[in-house]
Amino acid sequence: MESVKVLGLNASPRKYGNTYKLLEVALETASIYGAETKLIHIYDYDIKPCEGCLSDEQLACRPPCINNDDSWALMKEVLGSDALIIATPVFWYGPSGHLKNLIDKLTIFENMIFVDGKSWVEGKVAGFIAVGAEAGAVMTIAYLMSVFNSFGYLIPPWALAYYQGMDDALKSREAVMDSANVGKIVVEVAKLLRNNNSLWKWYEPNILEILKGKNVLERIANKVENLRKETSSKRAETVKKLLQTKPDDYKL
Repeated sequence: MESVKVLGLNASPRKYGNTYKLLEVALETASIYGAETKLIHIYDYDIKPCEGCLSDEQLACRPPCINNDDSWALMKEVLGSDALIIATPVFWYGPSGHLKNLIDKLTIFENMIFVDGKSWVEGKVAGFIAVGAEAGAVMTIAYLMSVFNSFGYLIPPWALAYYQGMDDALKSREAVMDSANVGKIVVEVAKLLRNNNSLWKWYEPNILEILKGKNVLERIANKVENLRKETSSKRAETVKKLLQTKPDDYKL
């Protein structure tokens, strides 16, 4: 069986920094667990800002990206991988600007839901590493998890690692352990999904028709109206009492 392909994206302009170090820990561990790995420094690529074609026409946002830059070459690497590990420095409580440009461009894969019925990255696996001198690492990872889950990526338990400080991250027992486990986990989950992913359709673009056929929204509306009737008198009495309260009586 072909090896699971894990792509590591170093989103730091400093190729030699702590972000790179922890990403290498994750990728080396992924190799130990049988993955074929590749590391890309995204600052080696010219990634222009997204032009927001989707806002003019939903169906216009599709591969390849219209910009005359390196975006499509990099996005093809993402598309060809089974799992993605993104490592970024923390720039003001979020990812680096170059990574944000790439994330905006990756919308073309998610938007294929409206073109051919499925996100092209649906069912792939993702893990995340964030490194910052000060606060913001967890906020950065939370942002990345939200975005990539919205793209259709599966995010396993423990698929995050972070380091906060200016010292060598390789001397941090927790950061190394967590980064190594990111590498291990994305490989194992990608292996589990490989044989079954083609059988699953995660996001259903026709879900509203299914709900309509089962009268789901109508039944919910009826439940809400019944609850409103049951509680309206009590709520009205509560509001009446509040309106009669004199705030001055409670000043310290």
